[in-house]
Amino acid sequence: MKKSSTAIAIATIYLIVFQALVLITDDLSIIFSMLSFAPFIILQMVYVVLKYGKPSKYTFDERFYDDWEYTRNGKE
Repeated sequence: MKKSSTAIAIATIYLIVFQALVLITDDLSIIFSMLSFAPFIILQMVYVVLKYGKPSKYTFDERFYDDWEYTRNGKE
């Protein structure tokens, strides 16, 4: 689980820095280089989460959201 949380943190920080640079700087070369590198960051995050993430113990029919006690379609 440590690997997936690290990948999520890196992707989130990258997104925050990118958004801040869009607002702060006028240098388009930095913005475009970060924009072109962003899909690789997202793909790496998705790969790590799918490979090392912990699967849910519930199915989609049992629970619609895993973090909330909501039964799908009123099933108990």
